[in-house]
Amino acid sequence: MYSPPTTPADENRALAAQQEASTALGVTVEGRRLWGYQGRTLGQKAHHPDHGVCWLRLISAPAAQAKGKLWEGTKDAAAAFAGVRKPALHGVHDSTERDGIAYRAELTAFIDSPACAPEPVLTGELELPETWWKSLRTDLETIAATPTERVAVRRQWIDRALPQHAGVLVPTEIDWATAHGDCHFANLTMSGPTLLDFEGFGLAPVGYDPALLYAYSLLAPRTAARIRTEFPILDSPAGHTALLVVAADLLQSASRGDHPELVGPLRALVAAIAR
Repeated sequence: MYSPPTTPADENRALAAQQEASTALGVTVEGRRLWGYQGRTLGQKAHHPDHGVCWLRLISAPAAQAKGKLWEGTKDAAAAFAGVRKPALHGVHDSTERDGIAYRAELTAFIDSPACAPEPVLTGELELPETWWKSLRTDLETIAATPTERVAVRRQWIDRALPQHAGVLVPTEIDWATAHGDCHFANLTMSGPTLLDFEGFGLAPVGYDPALLYAYSLLAPRTAARIRTEFPILDSPAGHTALLVVAADLLQSASRGDHPELVGPLRALVAAIAR
């Protein structure tokens, strides 16, 4: 999951792209390297002469796929969500293609607060103040009310995935709103919270963000119950649809080897909604 690239050649290419971006953006990187999902991203603290301490995040993709939603997400979010608590974007640099792989570096403000969890699946309980939850609710409401043409969850995928992976019928009508698209505790900081990693934002079923946060927290039942309390939409018909969509998505991922520990709780969640 969160690990360096699988081969030394891939790692060396990423480090070379990071060095090119550091020079182009005028920063010096320092400290521990943090690799993302299957080594596709690389984050590291950086220092800029004007902006001070920053965060340099490198993303990679096959050159033919280096475009569209995920590639432009951070840049699009900087323009779309001015009132949402997120890292300020200082600059973007696209590297030259290396062996068929393209790289984009994003220089953002450094957030001096740890994430609530090291990985998406929450395995320990969190004690967060009411101010934290109020800020999150406000930001997710702002995101949901922001018009966009980007799509985070496709209706065509829902029509296939709900019967195949969740074993349920697809609702005839689905309400849509803009979503962060990757709302879990590894993308939320302890203070604030600041929301991280907006690259996948777009239209999704209403309630998708709190539904995803809830599903990733099923192994921490007290925190999961708090999410249900803070986001009552999850107990509405629209929220049930969002929970089923999220469950289908994570069960599909589990069939590929991701987060198998969630399969049992997700199946129980689907069964409870179906009842």
